[in-house]
Amino acid sequence: MSRDQNLKGVLLAFAAFAAYSWSDASVKLVGGGLSPYQSAFLGAVFGLAGFPFLMKPGDHWLDVVRTSNRPLWLLRFFAASMGSIGAVIAFTHLSMAEAFVLIFLLPCFVTIMSVLFLKEQVGVRRWGAVALGFIGTLIVLRPGFRELSIGHLGAVFGGLSGAISIICYRAIGPTEKNISLYSAGVLGVLVVSGLLMIPDFRIPTLEQWVYLAGYGLLAAVGGILLMYAANHAPAALIGPTQYSQMIWAVLFGYLVFGDAVDMPMVAGIVLICGSGFLTLVRERVRNVPLPPALPDGQAAALIAPAEQAQGTAPRG
Repeated sequence: MSRDQNLKGVLLAFAAFAAYSWSDASVKLVGGGLSPYQSAFLGAVFGLAGFPFLMKPGDHWLDVVRTSNRPLWLLRFFAASMGSIGAVIAFTHLSMAEAFVLIFLLPCFVTIMSVLFLKEQVGVRRWGAVALGFIGTLIVLRPGFRELSIGHLGAVFGGLSGAISIICYRAIGPTEKNISLYSAGVLGVLVVSGLLMIPDFRIPTLEQWVYLAGYGLLAAVGGILLMYAANHAPAALIGPTQYSQMIWAVLFGYLVFGDAVDMPMVAGIVLICGSGFLTLVRERVRNVPLPPALPDGQAAALIAPAEQAQGTAPRG
């Protein structure tokens, strides 16, 4: 793959993660005026706009629910729904920077799960990266020195759910279609969040509709851009661009939400991002596709098959 192609892929990835960051800022602007279940549901409704761009020649609409492994498809279905709800809760109750810090534990969770469920061999360096990530988390959370909220739980659960989705991709292998992987996540959010939102359903205001549209549509744009990025550059180059979201988080937090970032949080950000970079480097050395960035799993549904098509299918 040429250098120009790689550069184009990396630039597209930066644009994708910018779109994801604007999407997250949009749902934060809803400000808890709606239940997290309703926000996740309506965001997924707008996210359906991405389906036509994922259909490839030979795909059929029935492929949305077809799968080569129904148990793993269903696991992805429920994991994506819980991840989306957790992320909405996190961005509602925490600053964007703090939410991203905890969600960025995703590579650590992937490493642990790959050992437990896929029996992958993990060396000292990758375990060191996991330990570094959790130390950074403790610095950010400072348990015993500050009050922890449901937002912290939502962020951690968002990262954990995203890791479950990635393990599903590695276990399924290269046989699954993009549209099936993507739809498992979107349908999961629609069904689970749709049922949970019923008791506290409210008609959104016009302003909330605008934010929800931004939340869903920008997430779909991010997913499509990430798909194109994966067609131009390997995941080893795309993976590190996910940390550009932290820049957006700090900017949005300061300019829009009036958030402050103190020194312990800066230290935690450095450690957790460093942990993620170490994991990405080790994955590149091992020639294994890298985990995508977000707990909602839409990027994973796009980038994992693209990397498989390049002959680097997950091992497991």
